[in-house]
Amino acid sequence: MSVLSVEHVGVRFGGLVAIADLHFDVKEGEILSLIGPNGAGKTTAFNVVTGFLRPTQGEVKFRGTSLKGLSPHEINRLGLARTFQRTSVFADDTVLDNVLIALHGDAENARLIDGWFNLPRERKAEAKRREKAYAILDSVGLTSRADERAGAMSYGEQRLVGVALALATEPSMLLLDEPVSGMNPTETANFARLVKRVRDSGVTILLVEHDMPMVMSVSDRIVVLNHGRLIADGPPAEIRANPAVIEAYLGKSGARELERSHA
Repeated sequence: MSVLSVEHVGVRFGGLVAIADLHFDVKEGEILSLIGPNGAGKTTAFNVVTGFLRPTQGEVKFRGTSLKGLSPHEINRLGLARTFQRTSVFADDTVLDNVLIALHGDAENARLIDGWFNLPRERKAEAKRREKAYAILDSVGLTSRADERAGAMSYGEQRLVGVALALATEPSMLLLDEPVSGMNPTETANFARLVKRVRDSGVTILLVEHDMPMVMSVSDRIVVLNHGRLIADGPPAEIRANPAVIEAYLGKSGARELERSHA
């Protein structure tokens, strides 16, 4: 069953075609990676899916519901969350408070007056939020850093806080935009394991990433873009050997050189 369907999406910026007739599905419970050389249209596709950019043509459906015209907040309410290329944490707050802030976003049923007067119902709800926040931090390996200021953490650790913020919205699908950018090899390996754990918890994942070893190690399937167009869709082993993909990354001369080296 498809969780996400990108149906013949096109995006133009004036006379520039950023995406042309992009179409692919993401199946329930899979890790699908969207890859391509710089300028291929990956982040544009992400922004269309999450409502930050409206397509010129086509549409995106999430669990059969069209996302056309919906705001990012409305799309998140449907169960689709994303992280960003740049860290997006509340730098002056602790790691725990970052997650609590995200959890307060789903606490609309707690009446404002309860918070004002610290009534028992609100105290009980706050205790549950803290328990949930610690569980989320444990899932991303940040429990021991809960009381540290988020802005003082390393770049890689801030990316983990960003994932925790996304998970706090209880998504059924998570979109990760270049999550291991700037991480060292150890952090990257740990993050790859985290991605698999999140998927195993029941969250479908769409990943945009430049780190090819990481992509090949975690992906069930890979979709490849080049100049805004779909050029390949298949499992990692198939994508790794695809001549069009090799040419997109290395150019024609590089592809020929690689072919000669394997001859």
